[in-house]
Amino acid sequence: ICDVKMGSPAKTGWEPLFPSASSQMSISCLLGEIAIRVFRACTELGIRTVAVYSEQDTGQMHRQKADEAYLIGKGLPPVAAYLHIPDIIKVAKDNNVDAIHPGYGFLSERSDFAQACADAGVMFIGPTPETVRKMGDKVEARALAISAGVPVVPGTNSPISRLQEAQAFAQTYGFPIIFKAAYGGGGRGMRVVREYEELEENYLRAYSEALTAFGNGALFVEKFIEKPRHIEVQILGDKYGNVVHLYERDCSIQRRHQKVVEIAPAFQLDPHLRDRLHTDAVNLAKQVGYENAGTVEFLVDKHGKHYFIEVNSRLQVEHTVTEEITDVDLVHAQLHVCEGRSLPDLGLKQEKIRVNGCAIQCRVTTEDPARGFQPDTGRIEVFRSGEGMGIRLDSASAFQGAIISPHYDSLLVKVIASGKDLQTAASKMSRALAEFRVRGVKVGRAMTCVFLLLFASGALQSRFSTHLC
Repeated sequence: ICDVKMGSPAKTGWEPLFPSASSQMSISCLLGEIAIRVFRACTELGIRTVAVYSEQDTGQMHRQKADEAYLIGKGLPPVAAYLHIPDIIKVAKDNNVDAIHPGYGFLSERSDFAQACADAGVMFIGPTPETVRKMGDKVEARALAISAGVPVVPGTNSPISRLQEAQAFAQTYGFPIIFKAAYGGGGRGMRVVREYEELEENYLRAYSEALTAFGNGALFVEKFIEKPRHIEVQILGDKYGNVVHLYERDCSIQRRHQKVVEIAPAFQLDPHLRDRLHTDAVNLAKQVGYENAGTVEFLVDKHGKHYFIEVNSRLQVEHTVTEEITDVDLVHAQLHVCEGRSLPDLGLKQEKIRVNGCAIQCRVTTEDPARGFQPDTGRIEVFRSGEGMGIRLDSASAFQGAIISPHYDSLLVKVIASGKDLQTAASKMSRALAEFRVRGVKVGRAMTCVFLLLFASGALQSRFSTHLC
């Protein structure tokens, strides 16, 4: 979570966020690679940084990368600590933190947290609390998409609270159906049901996962589309009604509904479909007065029809590939938009945003393939990364001696490869992944390597399978 002190927009323009290099503005962020990513952007812009950490995370790298660090959630389990809004706000106020960047996960899509920041006089680097609320409620977001003329998948009109409601939906639309957490994403609380006998068990599991991950077990139900492409559009809005897109990403390679490989731009996508996706994403953002960075996600079926599924009102894990192909630093843009600068001021006019080449992101995770990709924990005894021209690494715990915690996501390092075209980027990625050496914990990169080998051999053509991994 991040706080930044910014100048309020004046009637005739905006006041600079950092008028001099000595400005004592600060920012605090949650743990992991996204915290470090934000800290680096702030340092480049002359903003002092503040980290927060739980009692179990005293040795985490994000604490070392910040200018200051403070304990939160004393006596609480680690995940609960990062969900404890009063402690985070107290740290911000006690240490003159001006703005909070929520990163992703934890409180990043909680409207009550965005509102708590506003109530405390701390700027929230993201959309307004009301927009976060609307987009975080997938049912309301779906209704807004319909009103904006964006096609949607058949689904419930409101979150369900009883198994009987799911049964009624299945009887109307037939199987397969999918449960989704109403107030969160990232694959948590998501369960596909293919027959009636599986319904009760999957409903209970989805509810439990959503409750644990987001503090709210509410679910909604949709008709499940078999083997779609998962295409998402990066958007950016300012305080003056301007919205642009930064093209799309193909996130179809998934395992258990969690993304494994992301590609920008989406390859072999019909140009007319690409234009419709961009137009629908921007229209929906304008419909809600969207500010700051966000992602509009779609499914594309085998007939080339696209359907809105959700808006993530935050920075995405895979924002990196968009940065690589557009040369737009999305975190810098978030900070500048929050301070009150317009997109035209930042040179972000739609006609000026161009795609240059291709980028692929692969997630190297601490998972054991021999145990069904169950998360692995322990100390990293040996670590050697793949590097070189065209390779970017975003990480927090990827070093010798790091302790991999059982409490958080298994992501170890994001590997981003860029090249003039998809084949070049894939070749660089394959080489970089082959250079990795990790001992002490298991890493799940085997499926990624298989994908790249298949791609290089031409075995994968225009359509990815979400069941590949």
